[in-house]
Amino acid sequence: MNELSSPVSLEKGPAGVLDLSRVRTIDGVDVQGKRVLVRVDFNVPIEGGAVADPTRITRVLPTIAKLARKGAKVVVLSHLGRPKGVISPETSLRPVAEKMRELMPGTTVRFVGDCIGEEAKRGVGALKPGDVAVLENLRFYPGEEKNDPGFAKRLAEHGDLYVDDAFSSAHRAHASIEAIADFLPAYAGLLMMAEITALGEALERPERPVMAIVGGAKVSTKIEVLTNLVTRMDVLVVGGGMANTFLLAQGVEIGASFCEPDFVPTAKDIMARAERSGCEVVLPSDAVVANELKDGADWQICPVGEVPAGAMILDFGPESVTDLKRRLAKVRTVLWNGPLGAFETAPFGEATSALAHEVARLTKEGKLVSVAGGGDTVRALNAAEVASDFTYVSTAGGAFLEWLGGHELPAVLALARSGARAPGA
Repeated sequence: MNELSSPVSLEKGPAGVLDLSRVRTIDGVDVQGKRVLVRVDFNVPIEGGAVADPTRITRVLPTIAKLARKGAKVVVLSHLGRPKGVISPETSLRPVAEKMRELMPGTTVRFVGDCIGEEAKRGVGALKPGDVAVLENLRFYPGEEKNDPGFAKRLAEHGDLYVDDAFSSAHRAHASIEAIADFLPAYAGLLMMAEITALGEALERPERPVMAIVGGAKVSTKIEVLTNLVTRMDVLVVGGGMANTFLLAQGVEIGASFCEPDFVPTAKDIMARAERSGCEVVLPSDAVVANELKDGADWQICPVGEVPAGAMILDFGPESVTDLKRRLAKVRTVLWNGPLGAFETAPFGEATSALAHEVARLTKEGKLVSVAGGGDTVRALNAAEVASDFTYVSTAGGAFLEWLGGHELPAVLALARSGARAPGA
């Protein structure tokens, strides 16, 4: 999705899902000479005073560049790190502004050393149409994370319009994300719109059959995700350490594998819900096991249930991978969050890599719609060099999980409320 579309209701549909038709985009809005506040997520790694990974910056540049081309005075708002309401030089956004300057040749990009007050007012006031200003870290003020309306109002004084392009922060009810939309007309940016459209279609309106692949170490961190997905998916593949807890719930011997015995009843409940909903839960039938988790460790393949007493299940085995590939050929949509094994330690990332390549192949052939998200998932797809072949890869972590868990996102609700208040809505 490369261009902002026209409006995508605050009311919920029969499935209890938020209707996004009130979420407005900037297309058709006259921004010439107007101050447009753009909330982004520039929480990027800083090493040696410079941006180490600009991915989150490059993902939102299309929105910023589009607004600048249309003659807006673009005012960028973001947080960086966790300064906890105090000024912290190591979490300044100055290096981010310098990286933006490098990535946007021909555009004037200014850094402003505050986000409210006289310095911010002067910095924004100096902008010409087409210029960009990056205001200092919002979290230098406690009002940001407290969702303080007073702080939001002071931010809003810098703008005529507000654009949210920070889906990865959409689950946070913070002043620059939620409260600010009560003070300015609010719109979704390109990335925000792409994220909510891709996830909405994959989760709420998928082409069936639809499969979810959910990995990760702990059932306890993804209870709501799993509980929500079994009522919506046709197939649910459980991977990572979570699979061990599910295997234990089935009475399977898992050796010394990591698991959460206290969550065995939860796993049983999820499987029972899945059966009632007609969702098939898929677990590994064989596994790659080792006595220790480290590069170069001795490993072997064995059926689950025959794991040696001192060994740990660390990845899906080859038979399980073959089974998953066979299942993939029968589905039309895949939603993926979390690796199948300990992918960052060789050779326990082989199953994740093999499955990623298969999903990518089927997607390129037009046989599959594939949506993936979450930090570990994105790293695994990048390691396999197939991320660009998926239909959509979300950079969001917490927001992606909140969405999968069936939760309303404060940012999306705020945009919808603003749209509902618009004349003629």
